[in-house]
Amino acid sequence: MMPREFALFGILIPTLLPLFILSIGLQTLLDRVLGWLGVYRMVWHPSLARLCIFIAIFGALALSLYK
Repeated sequence: MMPREFALFGILIPTLLPLFILSIGLQTLLDRVLGWLGVYRMVWHPSLARLCIFIAIFGALALSLYK
């Protein structure tokens, strides 16, 4: 089981914060690839699609951590 928080140079950081930052990076990479492929031209609302992709990535990372 993962701790709820960990100490980094004396500062308590929630465990989900690094996952949130990692999911931002993964979503940025995936967003560039999907934009290059032209997927967003087939989507009704590209900003909403980007948000849903981010939520899916963050949820998958969080669920993989907390089984």
